Amino acid sequence: MRVFRSIALVCLTLLAACAPKVDPQQKAQALTAFATVEKVFQHPRCSNCHIPGDAPLQFDSQTPHMMNVVRGPKGEGAPGLPCAACHGEANLPESYGPHAPPGAPHWALPPPDQKMAWIGVPSHELCSMIQDRKRNGGRDMEAMFKHVAEDKLVLWGWSPGGNRVPVPVPHDEFVRAFRTWMDAGAPCPEAPARG
Repeated sequence: MRVFRSIALVCLTLLAACAPKVDPQQKAQALTAFATVEKVFQHPRCSNCHIPGDAPLQFDSQTPHMMNVVRGPKGEGAPGLPCAACHGEANLPESYGPHAPPGAPHWALPPPDQKMAWIGVPSHELCSMIQDRKRNGGRDMEAMFKHVAEDKLVLWGWSPGGNRVPVPVPHDEFVRAFRTWMDAGAPCPEAPARG
């Protein structure tokens, strides 16, 4: 048993020594990149559906969704009033007016067991949440990267239609920032010191 422990300790030490090292400059660049990631995640195009409660928000003012819309048991709306009843696979033509319901493939909120709610969450907590598979929809970091880089519902935030303000960071810049942060080990900002 003692030999097994010694071998295990040596193996763990070797694995730790082989892990990529992040120098202070790379960490600083990653934290700067994360500030860009945070700016996107906190924008109403993203945070209106990443909510702590069960009623989605709408508009840039983040007011509760009209018609008492709720998350529902799967994040797809209430039985009898699914999100897809109003939100189609694409934005409606401009002729429908500036307040027509927006649309994108698989329009929904995160499910109730993984709300991924980050409105007003401090930077260090958002950073941790993005990396936590129990809170991010079961995704590892590569899957999170693919989600933010390619998911058509995510991409809608940059072409929201109507009079909605798109995410202010260009998508390619956001994707580069996410990759920079991720490739440096996804370091999180320090939690503020308690006074």
